[in-house]
Amino acid sequence: MPVWTRNTLLYPFLIALGMIALPTTPLHADSAGYQQTLKSTAWVITSNAENETSAGTGVYVDAEKKLLLTNAHVIGESRKAVVFFPTQSGGKLAVRRKFYLDNILKLGIQGDVVAVDRKRDLALIQLPRVPAGIEAIAMADDSTTPGAKVALVGNPGDSEILWIYTAGTVRSVYQKKFKSSHGEHDFMALEIQSPIKPGDSGGPIVDEAGKLVGLAQSFSPQSPLVSFCVDITEIRQMLASPWKSAPLPAKVLLDEAGIEYTRHSSGHYQIDRTVGSKTQAVFVAKNTEYHGRADIRRIWSTVQTTDQAPSETLLMRLMRQNTATKLGAWAIEKTDSGYVVFYVAKLDATASDEAIESTIDYVARLAAAMEQDLKPKPDQKTAQATLQAWLAE
Repeated sequence: MPVWTRNTLLYPFLIALGMIALPTTPLHADSAGYQQTLKSTAWVITSNAENETSAGTGVYVDAEKKLLLTNAHVIGESRKAVVFFPTQSGGKLAVRRKFYLDNILKLGIQGDVVAVDRKRDLALIQLPRVPAGIEAIAMADDSTTPGAKVALVGNPGDSEILWIYTAGTVRSVYQKKFKSSHGEHDFMALEIQSPIKPGDSGGPIVDEAGKLVGLAQSFSPQSPLVSFCVDITEIRQMLASPWKSAPLPAKVLLDEAGIEYTRHSSGHYQIDRTVGSKTQAVFVAKNTEYHGRADIRRIWSTVQTTDQAPSETLLMRLMRQNTATKLGAWAIEKTDSGYVVFYVAKLDATASDEAIESTIDYVARLAAAMEQDLKPKPDQKTAQATLQAWLAE
């Protein structure tokens, strides 16, 4: 039977304390990993068609093609981005945002958005050049595993400081399908125990070897310590697949095509087209829609608004005409104020200026003809007028 003394009773407790207090890797390992990841990390600033700016993070992934990877929601509808890489000031890392903005002519790099994958929430920015010392990040071959230690270098928007390091742990890797304020997503997700804040989006998630295992994407609304990242397998698939050109914002497309428009109170763009002796209003949606990698632009014109449900005769007529139309289809929607009959075309959002011009013209002509056809003839009473006349007798 062992004899326990005061010292031997304390011994297991001291061992336990040692296991907690002593790191499994040297203290300088995290610092070295941060310095290495920093060489591939960027601050990304974009603006939309209304000149509203937003910012996020990106990671340099291809030195040959000079490609920077970030989230699609960081880019939004922008097709240009200003990129800053970390630099030194006075022999130390410059971390204040103001320093970079004050030196934008020297440090800022204008890049072109060359690909967007909204399903994966990924986007690629091609740069004309990169500063000396910037390196493409090494990428892991496959997904990491639960329990693995990871780290993020990001640029949280609630801080005046850039290049912030945050450590975390992998909780799980799984297929995640969900909706966010940025759209519908479906990708292999890397879930981590680590806070991701607005501005960190697009930041590199690296393993203990410094290899890219994911891209910071969002955080859980239920727990700020649980975050979601796009897994490395999705990143590799996007980089290996043919890139799909990013569609231009509707305003930019209309401006470049020389199409005159006004901004409707709904935010959509209204184009007034003369068809015969009348003016037909055609609308171009302010946002593109997408399914997978298909980007769609909606163009429509309203034909009739009524508080009564369309008749069976009209429904059958519109269905027959749908088989003959070249672009789009007739549609009916029920709103709070009644029923709206309209013609809508859905065009590839990357289509040329000439294609959008032709589609607008086609929608205007078709809608104007139907609107004229649906108007009661001067000598023809509507059903409601007939009813009122009979009741008055």
